Amino acid sequence: MITFTICLLALIAGYLFYGKVVERVFGPDDRRTPALTKADGVDYIPLPTWKIFMIQFLNIAGVGPIFGAIMGAMYGTASYLWIVLGSIFAGAVHDYLSGMLSLRNGGESLPEIIGRYLGLTTKQVMRGFTVLLMMLVGAVFVASPAGLLARLTPDSLDITFWIVVIFIYYILATLLPVDKIIGKIYPLFAIALIFMAVGILVMLYVNYPTLPELRDGLNNTHPKADSNPIFPMMFITIACGAISGFHATQSPLMARCMTSERHGRPIFYGAMITEGIVALIWATVAAYFFHENGMGVSDASVVVFDISKDWLGTVGGVLAILGVVAAPITSGDTAFRSARLIVADFLGMDQKSMRRRLYICVPMFIVALGLLLYSLRDADGFQVIWRYFAWANQTLSVFTLWAVTVWLARSRGGRCFYFTYIPALFMTAVCTTYICVAPEGFGIGPNYAWMIAIGVVVVAVVWFNVWKKRFKALEKVNKD
Repeated sequence: MITFTICLLALIAGYLFYGKVVERVFGPDDRRTPALTKADGVDYIPLPTWKIFMIQFLNIAGVGPIFGAIMGAMYGTASYLWIVLGSIFAGAVHDYLSGMLSLRNGGESLPEIIGRYLGLTTKQVMRGFTVLLMMLVGAVFVASPAGLLARLTPDSLDITFWIVVIFIYYILATLLPVDKIIGKIYPLFAIALIFMAVGILVMLYVNYPTLPELRDGLNNTHPKADSNPIFPMMFITIACGAISGFHATQSPLMARCMTSERHGRPIFYGAMITEGIVALIWATVAAYFFHENGMGVSDASVVVFDISKDWLGTVGGVLAILGVVAAPITSGDTAFRSARLIVADFLGMDQKSMRRRLYICVPMFIVALGLLLYSLRDADGFQVIWRYFAWANQTLSVFTLWAVTVWLARSRGGRCFYFTYIPALFMTAVCTTYICVAPEGFGIGPNYAWMIAIGVVVVAVVWFNVWKKRFKALEKVNKD
């Protein structure tokens, strides 16, 4: 528990101090926001700051900080370090700066932001890539909450019933104005999720279980350690609890509802740190569960169900599980909403009328339904969809970090770009190594994969420094 306590305090300190430094680098001011200048009653709607924080937190807190953290705990105490350091220095910085750039540029969707700083070709690729990622999110964030709801309800309400209910909810939340469903239901979901986190946190200190500590070393304790090295597997497994490209697709939704740039740190940086705390709690709980029961159980939902019932009682356990159910549902619905807005931005299609929203949503839901049916075909189908989602998610964070790095180098003097340059290089190495070694990738040996990753990182360093020199030279010519 000593390691857990230190990590928890470190996350809080990261928000209070490092978050303040990052905010100062961006420099929020009192200019009018898109919610005020582009209000349309559908997507651009001013909302209270507390409600925007709740929505942002639930948008980004899918199954990742819970199920991902539980699966990541199999790798040992290294998972603690990744959650803490990743959240403070990579994930929260990524979320804050990408969200603020959207806010500063009229609530632009992520592909438009990336294209603004990485070029037209990258923007076109990211448009398709990001919409595909949103479809994958919608597919993978249906089955897990439906399964948990089926376990809590009578046998007649099976997993198929709950999948249909959740999918219908997704359709309504995607089409209706943001304040009609999302703005009203999310606070209730947030209460359940916060109850879950606080309840499990309190019981951790009440039970004070014996847990692995950092002083025990950073050994890989995964039951299949030979085929699951910490690098890169753990950094892909624990995504939403440390850094996630999906988050940057959600930030423009809230950038269109904010009334002041000065609210950015609690909304964007704060939501990511809160998610890091949730991930830390569940990684710690999982470490206890695996210590007591071994690692024969690979289904994260079993850990959630058993711990919630044992530690919080029947009623408290049900509330906690509902919090876990709410997290993926509230990420799935806004994933589809983000996809609609990305396509609308690309087509230049106004979204005030329901008819125009349906033009985009009907084909989008048909594709998503196909992915969902494939993922439900068998366990392997779901695992394949999940692995592709995990890699695509982290790859999107790489492009977002590089776009923000270019913006920092262009717009902020000195070495401010290092705030995202170092995380961009690290995540470039992670994603390159993963796609090289993963069965759904190239399936080559880890030694060759690391060599390729090093080569890609070197190319990225050279590319960025050449670009920076040319930009500085051009800037000097223009000044003269």
